[in-house]
Amino acid sequence: MSATHNGNSKGLPALHGVKIKTRKSLQKAQAKYEPTVFREGILKTLNNAQPGDFDDIYQQLDIAGNTLEYRKYGETLFEILLTGGVLAPGGTILDDGAPRSPFSIFSAEDNIESVKKHVDVFNKLIGRRYKYLQRSFEETIKNLLQYINKWRTDENNKLATAIGLFVSGQLININVLTVLFKEHLVKEGLSLQFVTAVFKAYLSEQNIDHLGSSLKKAGMDNKLMEFFPPNKRDEEYFARYFEAEDMKQLVEYHNQKQKNSMKEQTIDHVKEMLKSENTPAEVITYLKHQMKEGGWQESDFVKVVWESMMQAVDWGSRSEQIEAQALRQVKQCSTILSAFSTNPKTELALIQKVQTYCYEDTKLMKHFRQIVQILYNEDVVSESAILYWFEKGAVNSGKTVFLKQMEPFVQWLKTVDSESEED
Repeated sequence: MSATHNGNSKGLPALHGVKIKTRKSLQKAQAKYEPTVFREGILKTLNNAQPGDFDDIYQQLDIAGNTLEYRKYGETLFEILLTGGVLAPGGTILDDGAPRSPFSIFSAEDNIESVKKHVDVFNKLIGRRYKYLQRSFEETIKNLLQYINKWRTDENNKLATAIGLFVSGQLININVLTVLFKEHLVKEGLSLQFVTAVFKAYLSEQNIDHLGSSLKKAGMDNKLMEFFPPNKRDEEYFARYFEAEDMKQLVEYHNQKQKNSMKEQTIDHVKEMLKSENTPAEVITYLKHQMKEGGWQESDFVKVVWESMMQAVDWGSRSEQIEAQALRQVKQCSTILSAFSTNPKTELALIQKVQTYCYEDTKLMKHFRQIVQILYNEDVVSESAILYWFEKGAVNSGKTVFLKQMEPFVQWLKTVDSESEED
């Protein structure tokens, strides 16, 4: 009788229903090679497609998603489709003798039309079929951007162009570019070079307002200067650089952003100065400094002065309170306004600003005439500026209402004018 059938012998216990676990070290060893196995599947898929037939490439990748684990190997998939291979630690492409992918952004020709055809495959694959891959797509791009110092110039240019198209088509968020704020990439000028190509591609598809909106949503609209090396972070260099790159619209957008930011700071500071009862002379000195610093035309800056003084008022709730407060504030601040209303163009700009302000803030709508009268009485605006506004200078905001409101005062001005001519 064999030992296993001998009742007296000790046989090994049978572990029914218990899964035998692979040792952790073995799991790790196997896991290390799994992305390369996945790579073989993708390369086989892409080699089956007709070279240069982007519809067929998309179809083959679409079908392969039924058998290959795109969810598990999303980042490996996109490393191959973007660079042509799998990334090794440190950001270079793994050099293990495997061929490069016949389809990748890096294998495109170095022009926007070629890159667009490649980008369209990603748009169809992620946008139409595998939307769950969007997150791993963004993560892969962020990872690649860390290593732009490892890629050739033409590879970086193609990748940047593709990212510009991905972002403009809203396949990924523009905040992937924050990776380029890494100190060594900025210092070497690589971040600026890369982001320039991104913006160029974006603006080939969308206008500057669209780009501005994307930057604002990502909280990057005030950070463009951070892509410049530290020794080149000044407004003059910014303007000169992007104008040389034929991107004047980006310079104008940036300048407007800077002005808007400065405008808000100015308004807030003047509000505090008025509430703290600083003298008109002190307020004027501060405002003149801001006007010079921001390169403002007086006809634009007088509008900022108006907003500053009106926002400093804590408005009451009753109509008669509001009227008294508005007229008192205009009278008290007339010296300040007068310092920034020194020519006919500025006087007209101020009356137009008062018109739109009273139209937008309905509590002041019926007080427009009294406000203009005070500005006239205090020598802030001239008779000729008021008459010009009435005849052909009024803007559309509440135009009919305000012209009707101003009729008696204008008639009075004309009467005074004719009487003075007779004298």
